[in-house]
Amino acid sequence: VYERFNKVHVGKGYALNYLLSAMKEDGKREVYDGYFIFDADNLLEKNYIKEMNRTFCDGYRVITSYRNTKNFGSNWLTSGYGLWFLHEAQWLNRARMLSKTSCAVSGTGFFFSKEILERMGDWNYFLLTEDIEFTISQILQGETIGYNKNAVFYDEQPENFIQSWHQRARWVKGYQQVFSKYGRQIAKGIFKERNFACFDMTMSIWPAFVVTAFTIAANLVLILAGLLTDQDISFVLYNAGLSFAKTYGMMALLGGWTLFTEWKHIHAGAGKKLLSLVTFPLFMFTFAPIAFIALAKKVEWK
Repeated sequence: VYERFNKVHVGKGYALNYLLSAMKEDGKREVYDGYFIFDADNLLEKNYIKEMNRTFCDGYRVITSYRNTKNFGSNWLTSGYGLWFLHEAQWLNRARMLSKTSCAVSGTGFFFSKEILERMGDWNYFLLTEDIEFTISQILQGETIGYNKNAVFYDEQPENFIQSWHQRARWVKGYQQVFSKYGRQIAKGIFKERNFACFDMTMSIWPAFVVTAFTIAANLVLILAGLLTDQDISFVLYNAGLSFAKTYGMMALLGGWTLFTEWKHIHAGAGKKLLSLVTFPLFMFTFAPIAFIALAKKVEWK
């Protein structure tokens, strides 16, 4: 155990850098073939490390795993997070693995080898989403990140909306920081090097949010303009309602498909699982105000 009390450099990236640097000074980094990253509240299935080792032996030097949720049935927030992470694991990372393109690291429950650490020197990813920064950096250096669907770990999701707000605001601001820092390299990877993983990471993070934000903003502007000029806004309201209904339907479809394919892996009663079908789109809709505010103001680690 290494203790750290730095109140200036706050965040997971700084903590990881401190730990790995301290291990290096103590001569302990020479001992290990690789490193797992977990949060303190994570739980592992008994075969987790054995399964991750299988993928390591297949030649992958960075590996992510199946992210499940401890408290899925607590409320609409925890089930929303739970469905999203299950979707991310099985319908993004597993698809990438089958397509032999790079997967993406998400927060916790991942592994990197000693060779990766030696190449990095230290952990030098300090943006608000250090996991996405690490992923993008590895892809740009030609690394293919692996995924093991049988390596299951359980994460605890925020049950309080304010806590969830701070976390997701950090995610949105972190995405912006990553693309500000690596945007030119990512564009080069897409257009010059024809790197599908660069295209994939970009499409996974930005376009849906941009389209949704533009639609919301356009409808609000038209409604406001109509009210100020005393115009008939029934057509604008109809379009706004239609956009909402379509988006809700798509989110319900995404959540429903994930729910039924991963049903037996979700630890909650049948009623709470089915209720998540209704609440998942609402969870996703709350990203919109969070994102608008996060992009406009300063966001820090809490």
